[in-house]
Amino acid sequence: MNLKTRKRLSLLILIIGLPLYIVAAVTLVNWMDARFGRQPILVEVAVYVGLGILWVLPFKRVFSGIGRGE
Repeated sequence: MNLKTRKRLSLLILIIGLPLYIVAAVTLVNWMDARFGRQPILVEVAVYVGLGILWVLPFKRVFSGIGRGE
């Protein structure tokens, strides 16, 4: 995949995909609150950090080298 295509795809992922993923992460934590009761703040932070790292793993190849010039 050339650099121009990767830049466009990464922009699309950040503008459309990331907000959708944030909504899904918040929905998951709200579901956990409804199902298991309010979790300690450290558990919620761990879930958010874990999900924050998890979303980028499939797109690691797309985002590598985007900041470099042609």
